[in-house]
Amino acid sequence: MHTKEEKVAAFGRLLDILDELRVKCPWDRKQTFESLRPNTIEETFELAEALLKGDKKEICKELGDVLLHVIFYAKIGSETNDFDIHDVCENLSNKLVYRHPHVFGEQKGVEDASEVIKLWEQIKQTEKDGNKSVLSGVPNSLPSLIKAYRIQDKARGVGFDWQERSDIWNKVKEEIAEFEHEVENMDTDKAEAEFGDLMFSLINAARLYKINPDNALERTNQKFISRFNYLEEKTLKQGRDLKNMTLEEMDEIWEEAKRVLKEKN
Repeated sequence: MHTKEEKVAAFGRLLDILDELRVKCPWDRKQTFESLRPNTIEETFELAEALLKGDKKEICKELGDVLLHVIFYAKIGSETNDFDIHDVCENLSNKLVYRHPHVFGEQKGVEDASEVIKLWEQIKQTEKDGNKSVLSGVPNSLPSLIKAYRIQDKARGVGFDWQERSDIWNKVKEEIAEFEHEVENMDTDKAEAEFGDLMFSLINAARLYKINPDNALERTNQKFISRFNYLEEKTLKQGRDLKNMTLEEMDEIWEEAKRVLKEKN
């Protein structure tokens, strides 16, 4: 791998290139915080997809795209004398040192990752303004599934959590019963509310058992896509149309897809 000097030189080259693009490229020159934001979100999702695939080459590429956006925002900030990449790096360095007293300070008794997380939550609480709540650090713009996980994790940080993780299953069963009740009553609005409660409890269960619910759901999404694509391709090879097939006929190929793809994996 590269030396520290080589890494610093590469970062410096990147800053120089962006400085030149900001002056000479019509597209780069007109970008603002607001115009870049949608692209940043897209690049972040592309990085997330590469991470899920475990494609190291693609991860490296997408990390570069995300890094470009970080230094681009810093460049725009420097043009109004609000902040620059130096401030971004120094603020991050200071925060990392402050939030790791067990590494850079005299904090003792931190032996594993769970204790580090508890320490972080305690430190974050001391950083908050007096009028900020425990959940104020969870962005409203997060996707709902991820937001639910972060809300629960924040609450756990101050001790609001199940004493025994197995107790969550009684809550899940309770939410299923309440959802079924509203479905039977044909009350769509209440059924939607109860379905949300059910999902929240399942996300809580995932958290308690150290499962990332977003990753878990995406694995299922990809599994469904693979099986459905197999179903579609098989029917096309047979000269058939899915729209004209019975559910039983489709299910037969679906089960075949499960067997074949399982053997491949």
